[in-house]
Amino acid sequence: MKKKSKYILFGIVILGVAIAGFGTYATLSNKQPTDTKITIGSQGTDTVVWKHIADSKVAKQKHLNIEVKDFTDSNSLNKALANDEIQVNAFQSYAFYTTYNKNNPDKKVYALGTTYIQPMGIYSGKYKSISSIPKNSTVAIANDAAAESRGLKLLESAGLVTLNKHQVDELVAPSDVKENPKQLKIKTVESTSTPSLLHDDGIAAVAIDNNTAQISKLDVFKDAIFHEKLDQNTKSNVNVIVTNKKHVNDENYKKIMHLYHDKKIQKWIKANYSGKVEINKSISELEK
Repeated sequence: MKKKSKYILFGIVILGVAIAGFGTYATLSNKQPTDTKITIGSQGTDTVVWKHIADSKVAKQKHLNIEVKDFTDSNSLNKALANDEIQVNAFQSYAFYTTYNKNNPDKKVYALGTTYIQPMGIYSGKYKSISSIPKNSTVAIANDAAAESRGLKLLESAGLVTLNKHQVDELVAPSDVKENPKQLKIKTVESTSTPSLLHDDGIAAVAIDNNTAQISKLDVFKDAIFHEKLDQNTKSNVNVIVTNKKHVNDENYKKIMHLYHDKKIQKWIKANYSGKVEINKSISELEK
């Protein structure tokens, strides 16, 4: 009888261990993946877009815990990224990105993919067309290197000036103006102040980047007297999402690209910021 009791006791112990083991297995198998926290730096309307993305169901489905920080100074965004104060930034054109890396070889950043292109426009508070801009007028463009270059190339596309020969992704400066038939005075100003110049009697026209234009409720397709054509070779103006060396090969960071181009996210962006024209290409396509 004692022997039989031992067998029963032994069986109960084994059963208990099995149940405990199954419970542990069930707990492990039902454990949800840990959300990856990523701090994204951005500015202007891009900050608004990324805050919407961070709060979206799509981000939660991809187990991404995104925090968005707004920056007012473009140059500090790549510095913060290189120092890993933020892990991703989304604000810069491909031209800005390549120029930064050339000038900062010890603190390079790495593009994950493309997001959109925003046509830059020429706006005027006085004139309804490019041809109406009179001789000896003053035209304003933004003064940071990438925006200044883009503004000058836009003036050339509009037929107002001719620039020295340059590569598509090469930055140009006012000194590169080769021909200026209307003898325009080109004034460089802070990009944030460009919309206010539409009410300045001394300014005939202003080149305004679309991010700044949208903040001022300007529609590049309706309000600009001339804008970049989307069928021209504008690869240097395509915006990119960028990370640092520490995270460039992390699969969770590659989810950021899929997140931005998700159909639901794009539907929201198009409804609220129609000037951001989606570009979904690989970085290698821009490097060709």
